[in-house]
Amino acid sequence: MNIYFSGIGGVGIGPLAEIAYDAGYQVQGSDATGGLVTHKLQERGIAVSFNQDGTFLRTCHSDRPIDWFVHTAALPFDHPELILARELGIKTTKRDELLARIISEKQLKLIAVAGTHGKTTTTGMLVWIMKELGIPVSYSVGTTLSFGPSGKFDPNSEYFIYECDEFDRNLLHFSPFLSLITSLDYDHPDTYKTESDYMDAFRQFINQSDMAIMWQQDGTKIQATVDDGWILRADEVMDLKLPGAHYRRNGTLVIKSLEYLRISDVKSVTDILNSFPGTDRRFERLADNLYTDYGHHPAEIAANLQLAREVSDHIVLVYQPHQNVRQHEVRNDYTDCFTLADEIYWVPTYLSREDPTLPILTPEELTQNIANKDAVHIAELDDELWDTINAARRSGKLVLAMGAGSIDGWLRSKLTV
Repeated sequence: MNIYFSGIGGVGIGPLAEIAYDAGYQVQGSDATGGLVTHKLQERGIAVSFNQDGTFLRTCHSDRPIDWFVHTAALPFDHPELILARELGIKTTKRDELLARIISEKQLKLIAVAGTHGKTTTTGMLVWIMKELGIPVSYSVGTTLSFGPSGKFDPNSEYFIYECDEFDRNLLHFSPFLSLITSLDYDHPDTYKTESDYMDAFRQFINQSDMAIMWQQDGTKIQATVDDGWILRADEVMDLKLPGAHYRRNGTLVIKSLEYLRISDVKSVTDILNSFPGTDRRFERLADNLYTDYGHHPAEIAANLQLAREVSDHIVLVYQPHQNVRQHEVRNDYTDCFTLADEIYWVPTYLSREDPTLPILTPEELTQNIANKDAVHIAELDDELWDTINAARRSGKLVLAMGAGSIDGWLRSKLTV
């Protein structure tokens, strides 16, 4: 099969391209710009173009007919490559259908990690333990890893571990052998118009799974019963050496899943898990007293500040909200989730996939209900903020930057200057 990936540098598409390549399919693709993912793909011999006007797709199709055109959910309906793929009669889908096909063709048992928060870290933990135990494993995780590629197909593996995102109802394309539900809070209002709609999707996902493991508080939200799988009580969190209460909760899910799969003993996997190096953009240390995290939901903010407090007594938070449409849903939840931060530098919302009918909420509007409002400073991603960050670091404070938009790239660029 010959596959073309449009948006091949994305955190979802890039790993899938590697998986398809490892599985023996011909792979090529394009993206608007280059980056770490595209560079890695090119190093492996995968052809990548940064011209998306259709020329590269037409050339590839002429050399050898493209069987499947896979594109990101963000690709607009009138994108030149998508239009051309349809004109050429190429099968066009988003990533989930192709991944489901590969898993089925290779007869792998799917272990799906789903939930509102903690998917990436939990998926990474599972992959880390499998690798450390010497167990062949195929997987896809939505970030870069220090201990392996983001996506991998191993022909000797029995399982496929997948970070199963709920955006665009991606999770409903799969029928897992085992599902882990990390946490549940209403999110993605651009996909799910109501909280009930969101929870119903997870209810359906559980129905499609042979077995599921979740926390009782989340099971209650989707009316799960013991017939759906293992429902863990809050007092069942294991005594792990991982920093952060949410990391210990996620680690407990991982150990319970390995217990269900009868892989190794609890003590050995606990020891391995305690040495977990983490994943990129999840409380990732960039420099002395400087950390970055992808989190952008009130529950994630509270969880990461709790983790940060285990590392330092003085926390400075730099926060970039993600998507204006999302801010209209969560603005009333910005209350006590910031209380563990000594200072908060709030920058304007990163805009992506927006509803043009919604007014853009300002930082002043979004911060009006914060419990420790006196700690809030309205800021911009500029040299003044960078000077403030460095002054805090020099004084021994831990600076945590959170957001799924441009803030991480801005930080990294400042560090390389």
